[in-house]
Amino acid sequence: MIHQIDTTDNIVAFRALAAVTKEVVVPAVEKLINNTNEINFLMVLDTDIQNFTAGAWLEDAMLGIKNLGKWNRAAIVSDSEEIIAFTNGFSYIVPGEFRGFKKEAFNKALNWVEGNIN
Repeated sequence: MIHQIDTTDNIVAFRALAAVTKEVVVPAVEKLINNTNEINFLMVLDTDIQNFTAGAWLEDAMLGIKNLGKWNRAAIVSDSEEIIAFTNGFSYIVPGEFRGFKKEAFNKALNWVEGNIN
């Protein structure tokens, strides 16, 4: 399940819990694009990556490809070193900035995605 986190109007943020299926991410991201013409995205993973269904992975992949030029900043918050390293590497292969953060740095991740810090 994914819950949207209330934030400022220039980002969308979510917390993934337990099993993750196709959810509310796409409509929220599309609304953000319509309002700002870019994607500033934050996802807190409070579940194992194995709990994402194939449908959720496919939906995320299609969202990313469809809006490839719209990505500005994306943060993934997790205590998994592998997920953080994977996220950090994304900036080298797709447009936009991608960073992984530890859960203890949630506020820093949120401020970074909002554009308040570099």
